[in-house]
Amino acid sequence: MSIETPEELQALQRIGRIVGLTIQRVKAEVRPGVTTADLDLVAEAFLDRQGATPAPRAVYGFPGAIMISVNEEVVHTIPGPRRIAPGDLVKIDVTAELDGFYADAAATVIVPPGSPVARRLASCVRTAFAQGARVARAGTLLSEIGRQVEAEVRRHGFTVLRELHGHGIGRTIHEPPEVANYYAPTQRQQLTDGLVLTLEPLISAGNGSIAMASDRWTLRTLDGSLAAHHEHTMVITRGRPILVTDV
Repeated sequence: MSIETPEELQALQRIGRIVGLTIQRVKAEVRPGVTTADLDLVAEAFLDRQGATPAPRAVYGFPGAIMISVNEEVVHTIPGPRRIAPGDLVKIDVTAELDGFYADAAATVIVPPGSPVARRLASCVRTAFAQGARVARAGTLLSEIGRQVEAEVRRHGFTVLRELHGHGIGRTIHEPPEVANYYAPTQRQQLTDGLVLTLEPLISAGNGSIAMASDRWTLRTLDGSLAAHHEHTMVITRGRPILVTDV
């Protein structure tokens, strides 16, 4: 969607803040021994108190309130009995709806002690996001975001997972445009003032191949390598984008 009025921006900011706070609540509970189902209950209870709806369940029938992926699991993992262990790399992905507006964000959490590779990967995905966000302004070609993200990921010796992208958002979870995390010369669209999208680098320490698990939701790295994910919903402006999920 494209923001047309101050009221629309305020509504998007409300759900964006709720999504961001949900991630913070879940991050505070990540520790050895807790299950991903336990973390899901924390998220669902918080969203319910805010009057917000877990969007993947409502839109796609996802069997959980949020998505919690661990280590080689990249994204879309169903919360369940898996227990968090020391050193795990945990991805928390929250999408929610309030008053007809949607926001989406994700963060990668290292459970201490964390391996050197895990620490470098988690740092890289954040800096790759920052590099993409730096050029995400009105008048820039959409392809420039992916160029900057991929360059940063390669600089650190890691790999962009090319099958997974950011996307437009606002009135439902996935809207145009698709936001590649690599240079896609066919993405000639110019970013416009008010456009709402997610920027979400998804990267791995391996060769970049992914596969669908037997649950038909979870995507994992084919070589078993660690994966990381960082995401915010943003509104494009003539200057720095407004990160509505950054709290």
